[in-house]
Amino acid sequence: MTKLIRRHLLVAALIAVAMSGAIGVLRAQQGGLTAAEKARRWDVENELQSIAVVERKVMLPMPDGVRLATDIYRPKSAQGTVPTIWVRTPYNFNFWDIQNGVPADMSAQLAAVKRGYAYVVQNERGHFFSEGNYDILGSKKDGYNTIEWITKQPWSNGKLGTTGCSSTAEYQMGIAALGHPGYAAMNVQGFGAGVGRVGPYYEQGNWYRGGAVQMLFIAWLYGEQNQVRPMFPPGTSREDLVRASKSFDLAQHLPPVDWSKELWHLPVQDIIRSVDGPRGIFETAMPVETGGKMIQRAPNDPAWYHGGLYHDDQKLNVPGLWFMSWYDVSVGPNLALYNHVRATADAGVRDAQWAVIAPVAHCSYTRATADTIVGERSMGDARFDYNDIVYGFFDRFLKGEKTTRLDTLPKVTYYTMGLNKWQTADTWPPAGAQPLTFYLASGGKANSLAGDGGLAAAAPDADKADAFTYDPMNPVLSYGGNVCCTGTAVQAGAFDQRRMESRADILVYTTEPFKEATEVSGPITPTLYVSSDAKDTDFTVKVLDVYPDGRAYNLDESIQRMRYRDGYDKPLAWMEAGKVYKVTLQPLTTSNYFAAGHQLRIEVSSSNFPRFDRNLNTGGNNYDEAKGVVAHSAVHHSKLYPSQITITIVKRPSPSTADHDKAIHED
Repeated sequence: MTKLIRRHLLVAALIAVAMSGAIGVLRAQQGGLTAAEKARRWDVENELQSIAVVERKVMLPMPDGVRLATDIYRPKSAQGTVPTIWVRTPYNFNFWDIQNGVPADMSAQLAAVKRGYAYVVQNERGHFFSEGNYDILGSKKDGYNTIEWITKQPWSNGKLGTTGCSSTAEYQMGIAALGHPGYAAMNVQGFGAGVGRVGPYYEQGNWYRGGAVQMLFIAWLYGEQNQVRPMFPPGTSREDLVRASKSFDLAQHLPPVDWSKELWHLPVQDIIRSVDGPRGIFETAMPVETGGKMIQRAPNDPAWYHGGLYHDDQKLNVPGLWFMSWYDVSVGPNLALYNHVRATADAGVRDAQWAVIAPVAHCSYTRATADTIVGERSMGDARFDYNDIVYGFFDRFLKGEKTTRLDTLPKVTYYTMGLNKWQTADTWPPAGAQPLTFYLASGGKANSLAGDGGLAAAAPDADKADAFTYDPMNPVLSYGGNVCCTGTAVQAGAFDQRRMESRADILVYTTEPFKEATEVSGPITPTLYVSSDAKDTDFTVKVLDVYPDGRAYNLDESIQRMRYRDGYDKPLAWMEAGKVYKVTLQPLTTSNYFAAGHQLRIEVSSSNFPRFDRNLNTGGNNYDEAKGVVAHSAVHHSKLYPSQITITIVKRPSPSTADHDKAIHED
């Protein structure tokens, strides 16, 4: 087998592992394999056993006595020491497919060994065979101690790299910031829930957006906070654990839940209890570093700073390969973190950072096809050669090899939707990007698509405010968007929003058709002047691309809980009836090509449920309340109250029709 073939087999296997995201990086195998598939599993396992030293269920002790289940695969034929690829996950990586009675798919492990790497996979504490109690992202100390152990093994060359998507990526930044000298490279994919605070984003791992709770974690934690689980006695030998793994993978099989219905339950803190889910960190005090009770924490609660999250006061000084996507839950904070590292890392490291932003949903990079459909919108051929990039990256920083693909990789590779083309830049946003501001305007009746809302080059002279009613018992429903992990509740992607824009509690503001094609690549910042008779309420913004035939595809969306408008580390700021308040939302972001004749639109409302929890408008805790009050709110727009949306445009030569058609089909 040639070196090139081996490389592609390895990376294809590792990417498949990394991209499986929230459903499990190394998930339990499903039943129903064919005879041929079972035979292939055995072939891979037998070949792995023939070329690798295989050590499964190594119970790696931490200083507090908790042992973490760890599987190790390393080349038998290695001359000297080898670098390590370390995968840490809360998901099931049991080596045996219990449902089918055959080995699990060991393709990633086999390919890594063939490439001359040790491959180490480990469960976070509190999951499967790993002891202790579970907390999101695990413990940074566990990570540091594991790296210390791996890099001191006689077979290790002292260098380690990490890869993975979603929760198998999000722990990486916090551990990297501890500065272990053996941590030499990180490949983070769909990593938003590992970002605590960076720049204007104060999300504490996607728990919040603008101070509103992102409800994806309620559905996700239902399947993760399983603290009452079968365990083996502490003295059980590794041989017995390996044998037991063929009978027990310790995976729970919870009853299915229709989250599109169950997320309506109030109070929010009781949602998991209402479906008889397991107790744990979501609502219960737990013996973990952060203490549990996540739903009760405010955005600046000290508990957020004791767990696995990365915050921007920590030095992140590791070469990074950052994969993001436009319809993920956290592309704005992710790009902000990438820029932060490029600005603050040591000189030799700040230049060793590469970003790739794809037009797909959470961890769906390699699912792109010749006609990539995300929601309802075609993104064209969004395939990309992740293969050469990932292992070019590891080969350089773990082996010290020169790799042509990495040498030629721009610092930022991003996909522009609408143009349907991969583009490159040295920075984000691209050099030469300029802000362009549109001002909200109407005759006072911007309610729904049938209203008179517009986006203009200048603020109107007089304020003709647009009033609407927000009833938390009848919220605007989420329809598509930049989401993940909510089961049946919300589907990620771009959908025609006209069906939503018939509601009177959605204010619609649209530009005139663009006379010239316009690329919007970079941050989008809404600033609103608002009033309400509620003590506290939310304001939401959604940004859309409107086609000449009327289709209106969502690009990004955000929210701001008004009590936090002065800052998340400031005293709560309540509203008074009759007063107008300025509020600037955290930046949205995208890369979208508005062809001539297209229009930019924003929607303003007070809910986007169940993407975000409903503000019950009382000024109470919200998480422990079951009844709300109706808010009568308004958006003001005038020279005195210049409500606006500032986009980032990139001036490029307008492609001809032939060039545009070609771009749509380019790889």
